[in-house]
Amino acid sequence: MNLKDREQRTQTLCLLVLSTIAVAAALFWLRPVLIPFVLSIFFSLGLAPLVEAQTRWVRIPRGLAVLSTLVLMSVVLFLISGLISSSVRDLSANSAAYQEQIATMIERGREALTVPLDLLGVDQTDMQFDPASVIPADSVGRILAGTTQALVDLFSQGFIVLIFTFFLLAGGSSAARDQKGVRSQIESRVKGYIVNQTLMSAATGLLVWLILAALGVDLALVFGLFTFLLNFIPSIGSIIAVLLPLPVVLFSPELSSTQAVLAIALPATVQFLIGNVLTPKIMGDALDLHPVTILLALMFWGALWGVVGMLLATPITAILKILMERFDVTEPLARVLAGRLDATEKQESAAQ
Repeated sequence: MNLKDREQRTQTLCLLVLSTIAVAAALFWLRPVLIPFVLSIFFSLGLAPLVEAQTRWVRIPRGLAVLSTLVLMSVVLFLISGLISSSVRDLSANSAAYQEQIATMIERGREALTVPLDLLGVDQTDMQFDPASVIPADSVGRILAGTTQALVDLFSQGFIVLIFTFFLLAGGSSAARDQKGVRSQIESRVKGYIVNQTLMSAATGLLVWLILAALGVDLALVFGLFTFLLNFIPSIGSIIAVLLPLPVVLFSPELSSTQAVLAIALPATVQFLIGNVLTPKIMGDALDLHPVTILLALMFWGALWGVVGMLLATPITAILKILMERFDVTEPLARVLAGRLDATEKQESAAQ
């Protein structure tokens, strides 16, 4: 590689970095518009098999198939939101029992420290307190109200997503007209990932819900739903899903020690078996992304778009990798995203 080629490659790389910064800034400032639109794109890819099945087997017009699919999805979301609201109201009604349980645990901890503090000669006159005053009476209600409001805001944007999704699905797919093109490759790979990941996440969330409900844990359905959503976040999502019920399990006045241990151990076992045994066998390395690449993508898209960005980080990065493979300048970056550093080094050595 001569000096002129090196300078040209350096200039191209610098322009690529500057373009990436500019695009990232645009994605951040335009996120109120882009997030619903991008969500609708992935929803349309995930729902496309249902629409195609209706047009192929039931022989109904595509517009009617799209409408029936979206109505079905809306009904399911409405039922889920109703069940979540009911679970939150039940927990709010039992907030006094949780407050008493937390205060009791704090009092037991204080009593356990009494003897060691006496041996150390610590004056405990200023350490007397009313356990009920540690947890304000309305704290649980305020937390639940904030959570409910967040869910309401989330579902309020769902109407915009449904409109975008309807028109994207009604327009059909160009994959049949572009069998060897980049759009066909992106659509088939991302669609396969979304469908398979949805099935695996749904199975995990369903099992977690059944386990927690059988053990008598409050908000079992809510934790099952969060497990379903968090499993779309690679690596850290399953860890958060396991730890999420921990406060309710620990402070529940109705659970025994054995039930509390099972409420944590059994969902963790389900996460491990599905995430590390079943999912790799079904999905394999469908997106061809290195684990470090996925973690960096989670951080990047999470910083730009928050939780939604973390949910979409993996398929978006896979799309970018497919696009990079189409150009000679960015092809080495695509191999880096896949973790094939040896191939990149060999190509650079051959070019020199």
